[in-house]
Amino acid sequence: MLEEVEHWLTRRSWSVADRPLDRLMVAKAARGTTVSVVLPALNEEETVGEIVSVIRRELMERVPLVDELVVVDSGSTDRTAAVAAAAGARVEHRDAILPRLPALPGKGEVLWRSLLVTSGDIVCFVDADLRRFSADFVSGIVGPLLTDQDVQFVKAMYDRPLHQPAAGRGPGQGGQGGRVTELVARPLLNLHWPRLAGFVQPLGGEYAARRSLLERLPFPVGYGVELGLLVDALHTAGLDALGQVDVGVRIHRHQDERALGRMAAAIYRTAQLRLSRAHLVRPELTQFERGENGFVPRTHAVDTEERPPVREIAEYTAGRAA
Repeated sequence: MLEEVEHWLTRRSWSVADRPLDRLMVAKAARGTTVSVVLPALNEEETVGEIVSVIRRELMERVPLVDELVVVDSGSTDRTAAVAAAAGARVEHRDAILPRLPALPGKGEVLWRSLLVTSGDIVCFVDADLRRFSADFVSGIVGPLLTDQDVQFVKAMYDRPLHQPAAGRGPGQGGQGGRVTELVARPLLNLHWPRLAGFVQPLGGEYAARRSLLERLPFPVGYGVELGLLVDALHTAGLDALGQVDVGVRIHRHQDERALGRMAAAIYRTAQLRLSRAHLVRPELTQFERGENGFVPRTHAVDTEERPPVREIAEYTAGRAA
């Protein structure tokens, strides 16, 4: 590990316990900072309601840390939108945001569009499939942005057990989740962006950033969004502006191997684009499924589109000026 990264780890890695809520509220009030929380959601009716309820109860009603709680529904066919609204979130629908620009499928697309329907100085993203959710996921990663003006981008770090622990038992099988992180993202970062080697969960979906930074970054529309934003934040703001906070344990639904393969391909594509900005690898991935007569190839397109920095969108700049 680079000496610079070792030094960064001692200065920019924290625990959620390092910043109690009362300290965060003092810092928030002193600067008049506003906080938006965004949950991108696709068919998450089983989990989104509990996450929204916890954030509202702990961080909006008990203490007013969060000013805006938005669920962006990206085309759910279940009751995700209704459950989120009933729990107290404002629900925005992906296709209704910036309708002149047809929406593309993918998580990154939803995150990019969320900037047009939120107003917070700090924007905090939280995945909508988390179970046994704790408000620490939000307060932990928002904390450094409220207390330290030099920090611009903060990711959560946590254990990711592969199997959900049984009620009343320990945290489960630790360290087995995050397979794409260990097999694809971490090697890519260590080899090509070694200054980012200190991030424990580079692909984690829980992170917060200053709007002033996010509006300058391009957003890969699909699975590559977390790696793309992290790499671009490094180049735009510098390593010392980035940080991470330990929030404990993350329990969520795991993808099957084929979905992980498509995720890995999109992440590699995102990295390759940033490495070359020239000749690109073939943006398709062929996988195999066993059928009645043997293995059948299935070819999937790899996410290749990116949205430009949102400050280049006329509707965004007009809305911010209003």
